[in-house]
Amino acid sequence: MNDVLERLRTEAGQSPLYGELLAADSDALAASLTSAGLPLWARELAAYRLGLSGDRRAFEPLVLLLNHRDPPRCAAAAEALAALGDPRTARAAAALATNTLRTAYALQPVRLLTTLRAPESAPVLMATLSRLLSPHEPYWRVALACVEGLGALGDPRARELLTRAQSHPRLAVSATAALRELR
Repeated sequence: MNDVLERLRTEAGQSPLYGELLAADSDALAASLTSAGLPLWARELAAYRLGLSGDRRAFEPLVLLLNHRDPPRCAAAAEALAALGDPRTARAAAALATNTLRTAYALQPVRLLTTLRAPESAPVLMATLSRLLSPHEPYWRVALACVEGLGALGDPRARELLTRAQSHPRLAVSATAALRELR
């Protein structure tokens, strides 16, 4: 949490809005999410704080941030979404993880699915990994997160796919470890 707040404080510069949002109650934070003209860091701070407190008004802004180009924003959104406990989270993360046009930004949705351990987690990780096992795939970090996630989930349906992943140099060690974790 401190890393996220420090990054946002740095982005805010000398803006007094940072302190105001840091001290704001849930209703003020939620109102700021619909205010016109707020910078991205302010919206992220409001959504992050609401998400950590379990306020479901943060759901949509956090999902948008989970799909952002900036990895630290995605990671903060994933952390807040995991804390939020909204039943829609797994479905949203699954949609982002399987979007072939946004594979470069799928790392945090994949990790979030692993954290959530939802019914759709293993099937989505399997589908995403299967797509990423083609030769010369540039998104090996997403594939690695899928491999690690499948190991953490321990779903035996992933056995064949993890066995295939062992033939990929960047995935081999993790795939072997993941296979040991299957039930």
